[in-house]
Amino acid sequence: MSEAIILPTRKDEAWRYSDTDALEGMDLRTLDQWRDIEVAEGETFRDTIVIADEGDAVSDATELHRLRIDVRRNATCEIFGVIASGRLGRVEMVVMIEEGGHFEFGGVTVGGRDTTREFVTRIAHDHPNATSNQVVRGVHWGQGTGNFLGRIDVARDAQKTDAKQDFKGLLLEKGASVNSVPQLEIYADDVKCAHGATVGQLDEQARYYMAARGLPPETARKLLVRAFLGDAFVALDDEAESERLMDVALGKLDRHL
Repeated sequence: MSEAIILPTRKDEAWRYSDTDALEGMDLRTLDQWRDIEVAEGETFRDTIVIADEGDAVSDATELHRLRIDVRRNATCEIFGVIASGRLGRVEMVVMIEEGGHFEFGGVTVGGRDTTREFVTRIAHDHPNATSNQVVRGVHWGQGTGNFLGRIDVARDAQKTDAKQDFKGLLLEKGASVNSVPQLEIYADDVKCAHGATVGQLDEQARYYMAARGLPPETARKLLVRAFLGDAFVALDDEAESERLMDVALGKLDRHL
C-alpha cells in the first residue's frame, strides 16, 4: 500500500546529498518498484540505463530506477548508464555476487541548473573469488549536483574478493557540486578492495595547448570532457553503444552550458 511508504529524507544515508523535495507529489508506489535481474551461472548480461531529455524539451521530472541484481556463480553482469535529465535523476542498484562472478558498472552524471543526478550502489560480496568494478564520472555546472554513493560489503567467507570503485567529478562553473561517499565494510582478510575520489576543473594547461594549435574553445572543451567521461565506458566493448551514451552526455553539455 502506498500509504505505508514513507518519503526518504536527508537523514537517510543513501539520500544524504539528494533532492528529497523533488519526491513530493510523485506516486509513492514508485519508491517500492524494483527491477529484478538474475544472471544465470556462467552467463553474461549487459544493459544500459539512460535518463535523458526527449528532443528539445528539458525535463524537470523526477526519474527513479531501482535494480536488484543477482550474479550467479561464474556469471558476469555489466551495467552502463547516463543520467542527464530531470530535476532529480537517480539510479539505485543492489548487487549480490556469487563465487567467480563479476559485476561491472560505468556511470556518468551530467547537468546544470538546479538539478541532482546520482548513482547509489550496494555490492554484496558474500562468496569467495568474486570481483566488481565501478567507474563513475560527473560533469556539472550552474547549481547542478552529481552524486555517487557506493557501498561494498565483503563477508567473512568472501576470501579473494577484488572490488574497486573510482569516482571523478569535473566542475565547470562555481556553484556546481559533486559528492562521493565510498563505504567499505570488509570482514575477510585476503581481499583487494580500493576506492578513489577526486574533484577538479578543466585542465587549463591542456586548454591553452589546444588553443595554441588553433582549436576553438568550444571544441577544446568538448574534447577534454569527452576524454574525461570516456573512462566510464572503457569496459563497454560495444562501440556503437558506447558512442550513443557519450552522445547523450555531450549533447546535454552542448545544449545547456
